[in-house]
Amino acid sequence: MTLSDLTIRAMTRREADRLVEWAANEGWNPGLHDADLFWEAEPNAFIAAEMDGELIGGGTIASYGGEFGFMGFFIVRPDWRGQGLGDRLWQNRREMLLSRLKPGRPIGMDGVFTMQDYYAKGGFVFAHRDLRFQFTIPTDWPTTEAAMRADSALVPLSEVPFAEIAAYDRTCFPAPREPFLERWIAQEGALSLGYVKDGKLAGFGTIRPCREGTKIGPLFADDDEAAEALFCALAAHGKDGLVTLDVPETHPGAMALVKRHGLREVFGCARMYLGQAPELDEKRIYGITTFELG
Repeated sequence: MTLSDLTIRAMTRREADRLVEWAANEGWNPGLHDADLFWEAEPNAFIAAEMDGELIGGGTIASYGGEFGFMGFFIVRPDWRGQGLGDRLWQNRREMLLSRLKPGRPIGMDGVFTMQDYYAKGGFVFAHRDLRFQFTIPTDWPTTEAAMRADSALVPLSEVPFAEIAAYDRTCFPAPREPFLERWIAQEGALSLGYVKDGKLAGFGTIRPCREGTKIGPLFADDDEAAEALFCALAAHGKDGLVTLDVPETHPGAMALVKRHGLREVFGCARMYLGQAPELDEKRIYGITTFELG
């Protein structure tokens, strides 16, 4: 078979499950409900690479209202690598996503460091590193309930009007993403908390169940005090296993937080953009939402 035999097309729902399973096999540790949440938010984002009727690779190309795009979940099955198929898949996905965006709108991605030069050849420019940190909760870690009693600014996120959550999220993400966000913060098995100070939302975060342990993301906050309170209360929800947080390396407060609590660095990606990098309130971003959808 040759490159001309490769078919690039939309994925089926069942194939999306396979893609997430492949991601788990690669050690990416996706959330238990990621496939459902991503599909519900934008089923057209899942792109398949097919060879002779067989799924051999795939990836996502999320368009947020045509204002911002994000490429993720780029995987070619190990037995099909090294034949140029991945390059064809990646190039096609980039062009498909550009066609779904308004002219001049940027595309972001979190690519593994070893592929950074390859993505640069495709026009992507390095912005910063996003680093993955993990730790196991100490036995004396306060419960979520105790943390909320100790700091009255911590509240269940369900008590905060969604319009306020979406507005806060918009300062930390390049485009509106209400359909995704609404499902994300209320997903099964997750805990979402807000930090309300002087009657105003000053941060929020979610911790969700994953194949291994839990992940906190996003973790957005006005300052170190709010981020610390949210992190400690959310982390307690994952007390029975490994807790993960993906942190922008350029954020001093976020890096101090993971150091303070003894989290260890285990993985990382290069955040890169095709086009003008979006202007975000970066001081609020203590933890990104996902490597897969931004």
